[in-house]
Amino acid sequence: MHRHSMKVVLSLIMAAVLLLAAGSAEANKSSVAIDTPVLAGTGGKVVLKITVSHSGNNFMHHTDWVRVRADGKEIARWDFSWRNLPENAIFTREVTLDVSAPLAIEAEADCNLHGSKGPAKITLSPPGKTQ
Repeated sequence: MHRHSMKVVLSLIMAAVLLLAAGSAEANKSSVAIDTPVLAGTGGKVVLKITVSHSGNNFMHHTDWVRVRADGKEIARWDFSWRNLPENAIFTREVTLDVSAPLAIEAEADCNLHGSKGPAKITLSPPGKTQ
């Protein structure tokens, strides 16, 4: 094979690898879901179950943080690193809080390489109140 042909083949292979990597980047962003009743239970206590999904959690590519905010203020945060990885590709964390007034809840997770799919949002209402 000629040198020029070899360069063309290698260039085509590199272009294919880059296109495949770009197409899969969205799938590798960390995402969250919030599982909780919209109305708080007796006493105004509610447990937020935050489910995080990420297709790779290894020392080079992982969810590096998860945070939960209530009315814009951070109420919980978990940080990860190559030494402290999430336990699985799908994992959960819980936060218990008192709901005495409507609360805007936002949860988000971030991949160290690809970023976040964006925050999940819900509004909680105290007992006896409707939205």
